[in-house]
Amino acid sequence: MLAFKHEPKPDACIGLGLRHLHYDDALAHQNASSPVDFVEVHAENFFARGGITRALLSDVKEKYPISVHGTSLGLGSAVGLPASTLQQFVDLVSYTEAMLVSEHLCFNRAAFNNSVYHTGDLLPIAYNNESLEQIVSNIQQVQDAIKQPILIENLSAYVAPSALSELAIDSMDETEFLIQMCKSAGCGLLLDINNLIVNALNQKTDRVVDHVIEKMKALPSELVGEIHLAGFSEQQVAGFIIDDHGQAVSKQCWDIYKEACSLFKNVPTLVEWDNNLPEWSVLLEQTAIARAIAKPL
Repeated sequence: MLAFKHEPKPDACIGLGLRHLHYDDALAHQNASSPVDFVEVHAENFFARGGITRALLSDVKEKYPISVHGTSLGLGSAVGLPASTLQQFVDLVSYTEAMLVSEHLCFNRAAFNNSVYHTGDLLPIAYNNESLEQIVSNIQQVQDAIKQPILIENLSAYVAPSALSELAIDSMDETEFLIQMCKSAGCGLLLDINNLIVNALNQKTDRVVDHVIEKMKALPSELVGEIHLAGFSEQQVAGFIIDDHGQAVSKQCWDIYKEACSLFKNVPTLVEWDNNLPEWSVLLEQTAIARAIAKPL
C-alpha cells in the first residue's frame, strides 16, 4: 500500500492557484524578484486531452511544477468512483507530472431510484466508521491508479450530515476522523486554514484563532502535506459565511499560518483566490507575505 510521508524542504515552497484570468501573466512574469514555486490547477478545467487546454498546460509545466487539485471525484460517495472521471484524473496527473495531487473530504453523488445523481457541490460526510471505510477504499483506488499518495482537504460545510440522513451520525470528531483516514488510506492531509476559520465562525465559536490552532496542534505533523490560505467575503448567505475565496487572505488566516509554520515545517503552501480576481501583481504580494512568514530564521 502507498503511504504518504512528508519530507520537509530546506526552504519555503509557496504557490498560487492558477486561474483563467492570469494565464498570460503567469507565463510572462515568472522571475527571481517575485518567485512562485508552483501553481495549482483545478483538474476538471483541464480534462480535455487536446487543443488549447493541453497546449496551455505544456507551456505552464515548462515554467512551474504543477499541483493538481480535484473537485469531482467525491471520494466519500457510497456509489463508488465514476470510471471515466477517474481515468481523466489519472491522465492529467500523468501529463502534468504533478508534484502534489489533492481532493476533498466530501461526497457529491448518491443513488436514488436506481439512478446515480450528482449534487454539483461538495457535501460533508459523517465522521463515523462506515464513512471512514468508504472513503479509505476510494482513496486507495485513486492512489493505486495515479501511483502516488493523494492529499485530502478538510471541508468547509454549511449543513450537518445528520440533516441529510438520519443514518449520518458522527461517532468521532473531525480531527480524529482525519487522522484515522490518513493512517488507514496511506494518504496525506491538505490543511485548509480558511476552511477551519469559516467553520468556526459559522458555528459561533469563541476565540476563533485559538480554536483553530488547538485543532491544528492535535494533528500529527507528518500527515500534513500542504497548506491552503485564502480569504472570504463579508456578505453572508442565509446567515452563513461562504468560503468563496473572493478576498485577500484574512488577518485571522495569517495569524494562524504563523503557528502552522512552527507546527508543520516547510510544508508547501498555496494562496487561493478564485472569485473577484485581482491583478496578478496582487497575488504575488500575497505569496510574498506567505514566504516572509514561512521562511526559516
